[in-house]
Amino acid sequence: MNRIIPFVLAALLALVLASSTLFIVDQRQFAVVYSLGEIKSVITEPGLKFKLPPPFQNVVMMDRRVQTLESREPRSIFTAEKKSVVVDWLVKWRISDARTFIRNSGTTMGNLETRLAPIVQAALNEEVTKRTVQGVLSTERDAVMRGVAKRLTEDAKQFGVEIVDVRVKRVDFSREITDAVYRRMVSERQRVANELRSTGSALAEEIKAKADRQREVIVAEAYAEAQRIKGEGDAKASAIYADAFGRDPQFAQFYRQLQAYRESFRAKTDVMVMDPNSEFFKALRTGGPAAAAAQRK
Repeated sequence: MNRIIPFVLAALLALVLASSTLFIVDQRQFAVVYSLGEIKSVITEPGLKFKLPPPFQNVVMMDRRVQTLESREPRSIFTAEKKSVVVDWLVKWRISDARTFIRNSGTTMGNLETRLAPIVQAALNEEVTKRTVQGVLSTERDAVMRGVAKRLTEDAKQFGVEIVDVRVKRVDFSREITDAVYRRMVSERQRVANELRSTGSALAEEIKAKADRQREVIVAEAYAEAQRIKGEGDAKASAIYADAFGRDPQFAQFYRQLQAYRESFRAKTDVMVMDPNSEFFKALRTGGPAAAAAQRK
């Protein structure tokens, strides 16, 4: 048993030594080997690598994949027409020279982004100020991105990075101009709405006037037709009455008296003071033409 312990201790010592001297480089990373605080080497090839144990040598892994830098607080830029626009952009970049990158920005990606963002904004300002709003929005948008990428490619070399792509995500007017445009649009739509309402009201009045005129014409024509028919009816009635009255004068007299009674006694509240033996009540006393004819017989 005592013989096994030295072998176990030796194996543990070898394992600790191996873990402090061997490391694996992933294909997505750079391995920066420091020797007493200075960069000893930059390993770009993936695989199992060897170094001296700490504190003689240390390893820092850095991401070699493409990174994205986006505009955090877009600023207003004046175009060639002196119109203020806000541009949202993004930049794709990656580390090309790890030594230069570490010397300028350390091992933190955020340091590089903080220094690179003002350069992107300055290059964008230079490209936008040479163009009109229409050019920035559509016709020359690609030219703006190429111009910014060209300038960044040169400036980014001092940081040890490579610019992969530059994109303009959105171009819009500043809030003040946007609000003014919206207000103008609302005013214009309100003006059009008022014009449509006025036109509609005028058409409604015109249609109403035509309808009223047609109604008056129809009513007048109907009244005239009614009067004509009524006149014809009255004429026929008069002819019938005349024929009937001519055949029997006593019936005619009796009928006229009944008409007089109807007109006289129309309302229940009417009061008349008359002699019962007067000529007015003759028809009531005699009992009508039939009674008078019977008396004569």
